Amino acid sequence: MGSATTQALAATTSALNAAASVDLDTSRELFAASRIVGESPQLSGALADHAAAPAARQRVVTDVFGAAFSATTVALLSAAAAQRWSSARQLVDGIEELAVRAAAIASPDVDVDGELFRTTRLIADNPEVELALGSKLGDDSAKGALVETLLRGRVSDATVLIVSSLVQQPRERRVRQMLTEAMDLVADQRDSIVATVVTATELQPAQAERLSAVLTQRYGKKVALNPIIDPTIVGGLRVQIADDVIDASVAARLTDLRQRLAG
Repeated sequence: MGSATTQALAATTSALNAAASVDLDTSRELFAASRIVGESPQLSGALADHAAAPAARQRVVTDVFGAAFSATTVALLSAAAAQRWSSARQLVDGIEELAVRAAAIASPDVDVDGELFRTTRLIADNPEVELALGSKLGDDSAKGALVETLLRGRVSDATVLIVSSLVQQPRERRVRQMLTEAMDLVADQRDSIVATVVTATELQPAQAERLSAVLTQRYGKKVALNPIIDPTIVGGLRVQIADDVIDASVAARLTDLRQRLAG
């Protein structure tokens, strides 16, 4: 990601956080805008054209989306168009990021990042579903309908919206990669980070609370735990936060012991 895009993302996120009213319709419209801009090289090129004045790029937003979308959505798209992006593709990604963050804002009492994690695990455990959602030959609207069938009633409206929207505009990305990135965005929007915790048996509530408190103290942010049960680690636990891995599993200690004895 170029420095221009980094600054543009910061500016558009600030605009989103300052918006007076953000709901799921805002998120839905931003996802639609991302898809429209992404499917039109002429439109994405015009909105990301460094040679054009910011006001001119904002007029394009008003002309294209003014009559179809809410004032909040148009204002956010105008804020995005006013920024300098490293490429037209990254502008499209930036609008999509706004959509994910908007869904998180619209559902403050819902564990959206946890639901996205569980959805990722559900897809990983069902190769046929993952193949159907990730196929380049599949119809995008059919993929969205499949997500609706799988998730409706099992997760919140915000999570259904995020997942169904992402699978309809993959842009060469794998399904689980998109959902993991969305999960991290939701956590970031809520000023928290996500830890994947692998244990041989289910963590008890008191254990999870203590672990979350320790990790929160270590990383300086609230840590949301996404648990995975894997009997092969025998005991202990393995924690991954971004690129950091804390492996305190019995299996890891046994492997280390064997290596020392062999050496």
